[in-house]
Amino acid sequence: MLKDRYVGGGAGNAAAVAGYPHLTVPMGQVGGLPVGLSVIGGKWQDARVLALGHAFEQLGPQRVAPGAGSPPDFWRDVHCVFGLPFDAVTRAQAVDRVRDAARSRRRLFLSTPNVNFAAGCVGDAAFRESVVRSDLSTADGAPIVWLARLMGIPLPERVTGADLFEDLADGEGHRVAVYFFGGGNCTADMAAKRLNEGRRPGAHAVGSHSPGFGSLESMSGPAYTEPIDAAGAEFVVVALGARKGQGWITRNWPSLDAPVIAHLGAVVNFVAGTVERSPRWVQRSGFEWLWRITEEPGLWRRYWNDGLTLLRYASTGALPWALRNRRPAGRPGPLRVDVVPFGPAQCLVLEGRADNGAALVPLRQALSECAR
Repeated sequence: MLKDRYVGGGAGNAAAVAGYPHLTVPMGQVGGLPVGLSVIGGKWQDARVLALGHAFEQLGPQRVAPGAGSPPDFWRDVHCVFGLPFDAVTRAQAVDRVRDAARSRRRLFLSTPNVNFAAGCVGDAAFRESVVRSDLSTADGAPIVWLARLMGIPLPERVTGADLFEDLADGEGHRVAVYFFGGGNCTADMAAKRLNEGRRPGAHAVGSHSPGFGSLESMSGPAYTEPIDAAGAEFVVVALGARKGQGWITRNWPSLDAPVIAHLGAVVNFVAGTVERSPRWVQRSGFEWLWRITEEPGLWRRYWNDGLTLLRYASTGALPWALRNRRPAGRPGPLRVDVVPFGPAQCLVLEGRADNGAALVPLRQALSECAR
């Protein structure tokens, strides 16, 4: 059973690693008053609810390049795995979201977390915060989807950055203007050239730049962002390594006019043709990581560490949670939400259990009311 109370505002982590005994999810200011939610003591057995923190953070003062007047989306179908948010979307839906955002010039920060992201986020708060603040977060790794299904979390399918970009480039409708930023040895230039030579109907390159391997500070600022704006980019594809790429986006996107941005890593290499992607049957089997090692042997250490992280999370978190969740005895009743005044703030008192999306409707409604 869960009881929550308001504990204060300010910046903080919106989606805690599942199993943390204390989670504070600030909502920032609503009508000039602080509003927030905190899990006090014990563990909320349904980790899915934690990812609702993204909606809280949309009201916070530190959100990355927010759209002017953007209302908080408390109805976003987002779930928590590995302590990170994942949207329950198909490949087609994700592609449509990106294309529509580019066409309408609506700000959209896309993240595609995999197990490597999850491992890196454990000890890097800024890295995890960049994922939490994403407007769209898709499950790039097959293990993410497997663990989600084990816990009863309805992620429909794996949506990799590479698949999303390929479907976007081959799709119909608005032809998205892409700018490649990152990669080594002029890889971005090669990717832009090959994309345009292919005359693909859904995307074309308007520019590229490979900044090399300097520090994040050395490749940030007007010298790098102004050429992107001058090119008329609608979708900036960043490839600097996961941590640095997400950090570059957090630092530079607020000053960019481009509506859509994402760190898609190997996508630049795939488009440039410097790295061959695995066959479809390998991708479907979940062993694309093994193919990547044959193409780039230096990745073996990363995948070894990712495997250890996956094993640790599955054995100490996901599997025990799934087994415990299958025992009906002693389970609390359905979620009940009461909204009561708490000084100048609104206090949400929660009690019960949220087993599925429908059970979260009272919480979503209460949050929407508080945000008015």
